Amino acid sequence: MQGVENRTLGRTHRQVSVVGLGCWQLGADWGDVSEADAFALLHAAVDAGVTFLDTADVYGDGRSEQLIGRFLKERAQALTVATKMGRRSNPHVAEAYTLEAFRDWVDRSRTNLGVDTLDLVQLHCPPTSVFADDRVFDALDTLVAEGRVAAYGVSVQTCDEALRSIARPGVATVQIILNVFRRKPLEQVLPAAVAAGVGIIARVPLASGLLSGKYDESTQFGADDHRTYNRHGESFDMGETFSGVPYDVGVAAAREVARLAPAGTVTAQLALRWIVDQPGLSTVIPGARNVEQVRANVASADLAPLGDDMLDRLQDVYDRDIREHVHDRW
Repeated sequence: MQGVENRTLGRTHRQVSVVGLGCWQLGADWGDVSEADAFALLHAAVDAGVTFLDTADVYGDGRSEQLIGRFLKERAQALTVATKMGRRSNPHVAEAYTLEAFRDWVDRSRTNLGVDTLDLVQLHCPPTSVFADDRVFDALDTLVAEGRVAAYGVSVQTCDEALRSIARPGVATVQIILNVFRRKPLEQVLPAAVAAGVGIIARVPLASGLLSGKYDESTQFGADDHRTYNRHGESFDMGETFSGVPYDVGVAAAREVARLAPAGTVTAQLALRWIVDQPGLSTVIPGARNVEQVRANVASADLAPLGDDMLDRLQDVYDRDIREHVHDRW
């Protein structure tokens, strides 16, 4: 399946597959993923046409980056790898975002990935005050001038943070949670990104697996899985886990979405196609635990755009079941 649509990744001007691969699970927080399984799903993704991989320096304390770095040596084709930095600071405060720290974090990622220049480095959901600090963005410009990074972006929690980022002339991309259960970015963020030429990377596209249609009220997750230990934001923003939707509410709403999936498609493909259809979307980065999930996710790019009736039905599910829990929070 080599015909995956490519889109421009904002101000990086790189062409990337509209469906990429999120690589958090290669590091930690989703249960154990063996090295063999990690390499198998990376190869399957690229074989299917994926050219964009997203990781972070804290995923498994660098394990995800290191696995991708080893993988890059095995594959000849050009890939774009985005990583993130900032969460290595402890405590995670705005004062930690200095040029010296940036150089240390970026150099560690360069070593992990085995590259001289990082394709894209993103601030990893920084403290809100960072978005107004010119010194932080001056430091990022310095990293580009030094050749340590080719471009930089910001991974954000809220729509307000996204809009502040888009207004920065050096920001190439904004990564934000966007899925059929998290629709607020459609109102202002995506239109602003289009106007500014900033790329949008959609993360948590399946609401931590809720929109796979495979979970029910009795599903149990491992103790080392964030879907167990971060349901109420105990370790990081709760919006990263099930998109901030209460689990039982999300399971019931996902069941409604599953009923709408056309014959021959799975729920996850419907959910991913909805994201792909959004104007201004550069790439969506579903994670995967196995080869079959990777292939099914990428195949969503081959589906026909969703019709008005389907869009209305999905909107109804959101308005009835989900909106009150998430819309005004992020």
